[in-house]
Amino acid sequence: MNRLFNEHPNSVGESYSEHMGVAFGFGFRMVLAGLACLVHGVLPFLFVKTGSRTINVLHDRMVAQRVRKPGPTPEAGRAAA
Repeated sequence: MNRLFNEHPNSVGESYSEHMGVAFGFGFRMVLAGLACLVHGVLPFLFVKTGSRTINVLHDRMVAQRVRKPGPTPEAGRAAA
């Protein structure tokens, strides 16, 4: 059961709580940008660049600029199990 909660966070060099914080931050930004896009659909003169700018910022944070911390090797996880 512990593996279910820690395998992915460990793969990106984060603890469970660190990963939860980062994911919540991303999710919150995505919800706000989604709401802005919905408003933009009705009032096209508002939030003209909010959606695309948010996508670019989140992509840069998640992919382009991410510094991966070394996590445990898969072999170390099997030895402990």
